[in-house]
Amino acid sequence: MTTNLQGDVAFVTGTTSGLGRRFAQVLAEHGASVALTGRRADRLEELASEIRAAGGTATPIPLDVTDADACIAAMQTAEDELGPVSILVNNAGIPDAQYAAKMPIELIDAVLDTNLRGPFVLSCELARRLMARKAPGRIVNISSMGAFSYAGGGAALYSITKAAIVRMTETLAVEWARFGINVNAIAPGAFASEMMDGMLERVGDITRGFPRKRLGDPSQLDSSLLYLVSPESEFVTGTVLKVDDGQGSR
Repeated sequence: MTTNLQGDVAFVTGTTSGLGRRFAQVLAEHGASVALTGRRADRLEELASEIRAAGGTATPIPLDVTDADACIAAMQTAEDELGPVSILVNNAGIPDAQYAAKMPIELIDAVLDTNLRGPFVLSCELARRLMARKAPGRIVNISSMGAFSYAGGGAALYSITKAAIVRMTETLAVEWARFGINVNAIAPGAFASEMMDGMLERVGDITRGFPRKRLGDPSQLDSSLLYLVSPESEFVTGTVLKVDDGQGSR
C-alpha cells in the first residue's frame, strides 16, 4: 500500500517532541501539508525548517491545547495558511506522575484539559468545518495501553483520560459517520520519547517485565498512522488500534 496524502492538510498537536514530531514528519513525507502545533515555539520552527528542507510543507502554530479559544484560532490559522484541514492527529498529552490522592487541583485540571478536553474541542471544531464543506475527514486520537491496564505507580488520572479518549473515539465515530468523518485511535505501548524518559527516571527500567524487553521506536507507528489517515481505511471508524509489542497482554 502506498499512501499519497497530496492535497491533504494535517493538523497535529504536540509536535515539539516524541511521537508528535514523528507523526508530523511522516505525514509531510507522504505529501500532506502539516500544521505543527505545540507550546515550544522554537522547536516548532526547527521542525518546520527540517520538513521544508526535505521538500515538504509545514507551518508552525504555537498552541496550548488547554486553551479552547486558542484551539479554534489555531485551526483557523492552519486553514488560512495551508487550506482546509482534512486530517487531525490529537497527540498532545501530559502525565500526572502523582498518586491520585496527592494530586493538587492545578495538576488535575492540567491533565484533564490537555489529555481530554483539548482533543474533544479540536475534534468538534474540525467536524464543524468538514460538515460545512460537506467534505470527508480523518481524526486519529492517540490513546495509550494505559487505558486498558493500570498496575499502580502514580498515573491513575493519565490512565483515566486515555480510557476516555477511547470512548470519545467510539462515540464520535458513530455521531459523525454519516458525514464521512472517520474517527479512530492508536493506543501505543511504551515507546521511546521525552515523556518516557521522565518516567524511566522515576521508576527505573520497565522493559524487564515486557515480553520482548524493549521500548518501541516512534517509527514503528508509521504504518498504523498512515493506514488510519489513508483512503484505504475508509470503512474503518470507531476503532482503537493497539500497538504495544505484546506489553499489554501480560
